Amino acid sequence: MSRSTSRIQRAILSVTDKTGLVDFARQLCDLGIELISTGGTAKLLRDSGIAVKDISELTGFPEMLDGRVKTLHPKVHGGILHRRENPSHVAAVAEHGIQPIDMVVVNLYAFEKTAAKPGVPFEELIENIDIGGPSMIRSAAKNFHDVAVVTSPADYQAIAEELTSSGGALSLETKWLLAQKAFATTAAYDSAIASTLERIPDIKNSQLAAAEAFPQTLRLSFQKNLDLRYGENPHQKAAMYSDGSGVGVANARQLQGKELSYNNIVDLQAAWDLAQEFDPNDAAVCAIIKHTNPAGAATGKTLAEAYKRALECDPVSAFGGVIGVNRSIDGEAAEEMHKLFLEVIAAPTFDDAAQARFATKKNLRLVEVKAAPQKWTLKNVSGGILLQDHDSRPLQDIDLKVVTQRAPTPEETRALLFAWKVCKHVKSNAIVYARDGQTVGVGAGQMSRVDSAKIGAMKAQLPLQGTVAASDAFFPFPDGVEEIARAGATAIIQPGGSQRDPEVIAAADRLGLAMLFTGVRHFRH
Repeated sequence: MSRSTSRIQRAILSVTDKTGLVDFARQLCDLGIELISTGGTAKLLRDSGIAVKDISELTGFPEMLDGRVKTLHPKVHGGILHRRENPSHVAAVAEHGIQPIDMVVVNLYAFEKTAAKPGVPFEELIENIDIGGPSMIRSAAKNFHDVAVVTSPADYQAIAEELTSSGGALSLETKWLLAQKAFATTAAYDSAIASTLERIPDIKNSQLAAAEAFPQTLRLSFQKNLDLRYGENPHQKAAMYSDGSGVGVANARQLQGKELSYNNIVDLQAAWDLAQEFDPNDAAVCAIIKHTNPAGAATGKTLAEAYKRALECDPVSAFGGVIGVNRSIDGEAAEEMHKLFLEVIAAPTFDDAAQARFATKKNLRLVEVKAAPQKWTLKNVSGGILLQDHDSRPLQDIDLKVVTQRAPTPEETRALLFAWKVCKHVKSNAIVYARDGQTVGVGAGQMSRVDSAKIGAMKAQLPLQGTVAASDAFFPFPDGVEEIARAGATAIIQPGGSQRDPEVIAAADRLGLAMLFTGVRHFRH
């Protein structure tokens, strides 16, 4: 048998995550593979009736120093690292009584889980830095021609099936893929350690600083989970990568439809983010997105009502849009959405009736997303990246300041707070006209704020009289307020902070508008 397909005769197993291990070990044992193990892994296998040899039997040394030293031994690493086709290597291991180890099944101490514990003691943090595990993984991965290295329980079944079908051997291609995963595993592990220890600026104090602080060195690790047909335009290639968390848009579950495009995913994120601004226990919400901006957004007692109200804002732009909602989509909502051509619908879940209704639209993409808090926002710049906290600042009652002679009515206040949440998700300069729980006109992405006010009014399909308006940033001049009043709005919510705030407030008073300052800006570039 060739070097690349030699039979696996001996395996060492030492894992922290014991998911699926017993079944995998039993399959290895049934194939006549000798099992060697350490500590808790060995105990689990013995308790499960699986024959296993302790690492100390292999090395001739007991596990030492509270388990710090158990696999760091020539009889382990010599057994893994020697090249089977090299006569001098084979002679050396034979001379020293070193037995070949053909498979290494290892995953690592849960360092990141330990680091995430509030107030974790420094000594506990350090003790959860795995040394022997990464060493064995790297040794096996380096010698992948002769040794299979298994770092993820997710691979157990496929490996067992290949071993069974081949009589106990793995192909060179499989071992190479496993080696690639192995090096990625140790790289991510070392990155997590380095990033965590950077948060301890004073070793004498040895307190872990808050994770919110920006790291001195930014280390990112993502796995490709989807090749896309192309990027924003057909001449651009693209792919989507996952952080492995299982949550968020990058880890969403597509139930039906064509494969997602780059632009679909960007709009899907925008729709999902806007929908998540609203607590599903308070109201159903539907956001209809085109080119990352809301074509309409609304709340309702039901999702069907929320969708119909969102659609009323701009039914022309909604054609070919992407929808995000904050509740499970039911049959009633699906019936309404089915009437319009849509690209993607993103929801926490879809019930059976909704899936059955949408099934007739084979190209419509249905995507289930698990909510994921976003910590940072990254943006490419030439030669590097920009990093900032994610814009998740909720508006508090204490933020609101009435600056005009007339305070907003309760109805106006509800509408203003709704408009403020939507405005945050409109490209700057942004003006949103709204009624209570319904957008009426959206002015997005203009170089002049007064132009956004004009465009938002121009886009309105519903009556503007009696609406309110939200602005993502302050008004530099009174003309924006004057334009909003001319459109028929009666109240405005904005951050304030302009040198001309007194002039802007005076204009609002002169026009009979109520105005709230928030002290919070929501630029979105």
